[in-house]
Amino acid sequence: MIDKIKGGWAFTRIGGLTGLGFALVIVGANLILEPAGMPPVGTDVADVDAFFTDKAGLVGLSSILLPAAWACVVVFGAAVVAVLWPRERSRGSAWSLVGFAGLLLQNSTFVGIAATRLALSDSTGGAAGLWALHNALFSLNGTFLAVAMLGFSLGGWRTNLIRRWHAVLGLTAAAGQFAWATLGPLVIDHVSPLGLLGLASWLLWVVWIATYGITLLRLPAPQADVPQPVSA
Repeated sequence: MIDKIKGGWAFTRIGGLTGLGFALVIVGANLILEPAGMPPVGTDVADVDAFFTDKAGLVGLSSILLPAAWACVVVFGAAVVAVLWPRERSRGSAWSLVGFAGLLLQNSTFVGIAATRLALSDSTGGAAGLWALHNALFSLNGTFLAVAMLGFSLGGWRTNLIRRWHAVLGLTAAAGQFAWATLGPLVIDHVSPLGLLGLASWLLWVVWIATYGITLLRLPAPQADVPQPVSA
């Protein structure tokens, strides 16, 4: 029993570390591309073609980091479910499973985004079609980020794992990401101020997941029940 409890606590701490690791990796990947002039959604295809031709090496470098990010976020999500699910089961809810499904779906979608960027950096033609696909995937990915934050924010809040402000932060970011995905058809053809909505809610998402990782790391080790001596 003690080994089981210690093992569960160790997995939770690993989940906290991978949550922080995910936040650091995705910020690092963006710090490689954004200063180099990564075209925002809706940029003219000629400018896109020029960027991915001139900066193909940087696109490849940022892509090297992404598999680690995807692995980290899956372990993080599993650790959150491991903590929340026993608490939720007694309440008859399953918000943690909603959140985990969102993480898996956003991973799958972002694989498509990363693959499209690599294809653009090595493309000898057809950039317009690839860029349109990239923009569509990028905007729709907000749906799954929203689902992940919705599930883990409500699940964590209702079971007293996270604080109210943390849940509100996640729900606010989820609303922004969902609105960004819903407005996707309005932004994929040309650069729009609506892109700031996606950026702001994405930054909130990074803060949200890093804070969740710290929360998992700070969970105290559970104590096993010690049998009491039986009085004679």
